[in-house]
Amino acid sequence: MDAAPFEIRVPDAALTDLRERLGRSRLLPDSPHRPPSGMSAGYLADLVASWRAFDWRGREHWLNAHPQFRVPIGDADIHFVHLRSADPAAPALLVMHGWPHTFALQLDFADLLTDFHVVVPSLPGFGFSTPYRSGLATERRFADTMHALMTDVLGYERYLTYGEDVSANVNDLLASQHPDAVLGVVATHAHFPTRAERRELTAPDEKAFFNRIAADHEQHGAYGHVQATRPDTLAAALNDSPAGLVAWLAEKLVEWSDTPAGDPEAVERRISRDRILTEATIYWTTQSIADSFRPYYEGADQPEAIAPVEVPAAVFIQRHEADYPESLARAFYRDLRTFERLAEGGHFTAAEVPGAMAERVRTFARGIGAR
Repeated sequence: MDAAPFEIRVPDAALTDLRERLGRSRLLPDSPHRPPSGMSAGYLADLVASWRAFDWRGREHWLNAHPQFRVPIGDADIHFVHLRSADPAAPALLVMHGWPHTFALQLDFADLLTDFHVVVPSLPGFGFSTPYRSGLATERRFADTMHALMTDVLGYERYLTYGEDVSANVNDLLASQHPDAVLGVVATHAHFPTRAERRELTAPDEKAFFNRIAADHEQHGAYGHVQATRPDTLAAALNDSPAGLVAWLAEKLVEWSDTPAGDPEAVERRISRDRILTEATIYWTTQSIADSFRPYYEGADQPEAIAPVEVPAAVFIQRHEADYPESLARAFYRDLRTFERLAEGGHFTAAEVPGAMAERVRTFARGIGAR
């Protein structure tokens, strides 16, 4: 399969329409009992004003400086960045995003790995990749698509893989299903057993971890429940209102990054405003918010049983899962070379601390002889 070169070119009319819609935003004050974390009326007003004045053409130029391609795989057209190292013998690394981010949020991390051939795809239905035209957007299908991209399209016989959020189980599936092709797996969202498997856990720290996760989900998981049960209704609102869209996206960047609760603007210490607005512009101009919900109601957010991973693994526990038990990692990643609890970096680890993560990946690759 041959991949066609791709450039991002948002029409002027689309940008004019976006600015006009932002100018007509009807913003509300904070409710009396607003949760201490998440979006605030003041921060949202700042984001809306910044987005109206945002230099998209400058960001578009920066994005297009990264070689991009599109290729049909099955019944989806897959968009990806391919950063080739000057060293032909450099190892290949697949870097996947999750929700609510796009490929663009992973590029600062990818840019630092000049000693790797780095592939940063848009998952099917996200940004510049089309959704699957038939069938479901499941984890296993995502894994099959990503493996085909790395092997059939790009010709890499062996590669390393990194995923987070929606692509965390995709990451594990690639390593579990393709040990002949996956050199090693890097995880900042370490493997979660299925709900049925969790009921069989007996270790106190393992049970306590999932009890804590369940309690957190009860308080903070409404977004996922809505996306899984009323996706089209929510998408209709977000696809029509850019202020609503940036509120929905940025709230998760605020809540899930490694920043203190109650200070929404603190997210920009980890993820700059330009990067936040780049994410929002990609979702808005591609009208992909509805398709990005598909994993939530088509199965990719409902983990299936995955056979243990036998290839070398490095697990770096991000701050929001700091109490993840090492025993779970050792039971699933049978050749665990590194287990580290990070001092910095939340849900979007590669985007929040790209330099530190690039060095960790480099050290892991060197340790398993992939360098």
